Amino acid sequence: MCGIVGYIGGSQAAPILLDGLAKLEYRGYDSAGVAVSSLDENGNNTIEVVKAKGRLQILREMTDNGSSVPGFCGIGHTRWATHGEPSAINSHPHFEKDKRVVLVHNGIIENYLELKDRLIKKGYEFVSQTDTEVLVHLLDNYYKGDPIEAITKVMVRVQGSYALGILFQDRPGEIYAVRKDSPLIVGTSKEGNLIASDVPAILKYTREVYYIQNMEIVQMSDKEIKFYNIDREEIQKELTKVEWDTEAAEKGGYEHFMLKEIYEQPKAVRDTISPRIKDGKVVIEELNMSDEEIKAISRIQIVACGSAYHVGISAKYVLEEVAKIPVDVDFASEFRYRNPILDNNALVIIISQSGETADSLAALREAQARGLKVLGIVNVVGSSIAREADNVMYTWAGPEISVATTKAYSTQLSAVYLISILFGQIRGTVTKEAYKNMVKEIQKLPEKIQKILEEKERIQWFANKFASSHDIFFIGRGLDYATCLEGSLKLKEISYIHSEAYAAGELKHGTISLIEKDILVVGVATQEQLYGKLVSNIVEVKSRGAYVMGLTTYGNYAMEDTADFTVYVPKTMSCFMTSLAVIPLQLLAYYVSVAKGLDVDKPRNLAKSVTVE
Repeated sequence: MCGIVGYIGGSQAAPILLDGLAKLEYRGYDSAGVAVSSLDENGNNTIEVVKAKGRLQILREMTDNGSSVPGFCGIGHTRWATHGEPSAINSHPHFEKDKRVVLVHNGIIENYLELKDRLIKKGYEFVSQTDTEVLVHLLDNYYKGDPIEAITKVMVRVQGSYALGILFQDRPGEIYAVRKDSPLIVGTSKEGNLIASDVPAILKYTREVYYIQNMEIVQMSDKEIKFYNIDREEIQKELTKVEWDTEAAEKGGYEHFMLKEIYEQPKAVRDTISPRIKDGKVVIEELNMSDEEIKAISRIQIVACGSAYHVGISAKYVLEEVAKIPVDVDFASEFRYRNPILDNNALVIIISQSGETADSLAALREAQARGLKVLGIVNVVGSSIAREADNVMYTWAGPEISVATTKAYSTQLSAVYLISILFGQIRGTVTKEAYKNMVKEIQKLPEKIQKILEEKERIQWFANKFASSHDIFFIGRGLDYATCLEGSLKLKEISYIHSEAYAAGELKHGTISLIEKDILVVGVATQEQLYGKLVSNIVEVKSRGAYVMGLTTYGNYAMEDTADFTVYVPKTMSCFMTSLAVIPLQLLAYYVSVAKGLDVDKPRNLAKSVTVE
């Protein structure tokens, strides 16, 4: 969740570090800091550390935008608190008292208390509440002049996840880095070399990157990059070119990244669908599964977190209807701890935007340890899940900066639709006519999403009206319930309004007791076979004083006789309706947050990529 940037080259490091950290603000943070190495007039290497609680702007002001911290080599960090409250002392970089070792860390050290106790007995003094400070003292304890040797000894002793950027005082002009279960990349250019947690931090300077894998070490100077394994053997890495550029990660005139990304959904969905439809047929070459393997699938296990989990819920309805395969959906954080009973012929699907989600990555490894084939649906090329899954299907959403996902969610839906259609065709569970219609209809989704976006003003007006709400409920049936889960999550994420989603048929089993006068209930009714039942549920909540926003398809104009306010979306096949129904709910959440004057792109306590448990 934290952000790491490091630079060494021919330019002043601090301004580059601050710029890179700004590109990582979307990941969420509560403090920031930089450490810059430079030689004094006597040729001695000194490391200056500046850090502060709060937004990056505070650090900019403290360093005069980096100009007051001279030097051509440095590391920077944005911290999201896990161990110890947000404070200057707990923020990174951390260092040994004489600054012999200075480092930044993303991840969690699970055995830090045991290590801390041993280090205290050796005479080390701790000043922070963090687990990271253990790494500093442990490195100092093992360091005898060979950084790679010290780092590998720490790797053997430490349990947990980490990506580290490290400066050694007696190794001027060098940065060291290492990773285990936390993302880390290395960028290289003629002007210098960089490390970072994510691509946007370095795109301004280079698009040539190395993706660092687990238990790999980096030794970097301004002209040379070397890679080592845990056995201290030098290894070769493949250079990758990042195809999207900095412009794709900028706001482009929109007030917030979230609004920009909402409006990018037609293109993102089209980019995900179009390459996989050839001559009227669904072709997903990267699945690398034969027809016989697909026919042999007895069950699908979908594992994900957050919005990706909601994609999994929608996928369950669609896959079971179209491909007639039983589907289970698990929170990644629960999957490996409940000792799941898995069929030998099951396919495990891991869904993740970043491809670095810690719980999802752990679930992937658990599934593979049990001998199951894993398909990863991810957005970030070269991410951990993309590399470790048996097969990967990319969603071509491009960079998603806002913490609240929109276009990544929509492209994940498109991916599971394509898989459902393909599996249904191969397994013979859809007729030729139905297959043809599904292929045609899925290709129309981008233009229908665009049509919804063109009518955003009504949603904006409605959002302003209910921005002061304390409780909002979403109700739906079937796939509409899955849509409600995502709509409710979007609202609570960025508006901080208490919101819940309920399967409408469960209202009488306790939930309806929460309905009172003027409370807002959003009723989603896009599934034609369940439309009448949902209208009955709306009548139930209205009779108890609720104010109802109805969301349905064009043609269901009788909804206006029941709901107080109605939003319409174009019709499509029932199994694809989530892709359209979710758009007004994304807009509702966005405009409520804007009306409350909140930081839409950086909601409190949340991070974009959850790389720790």
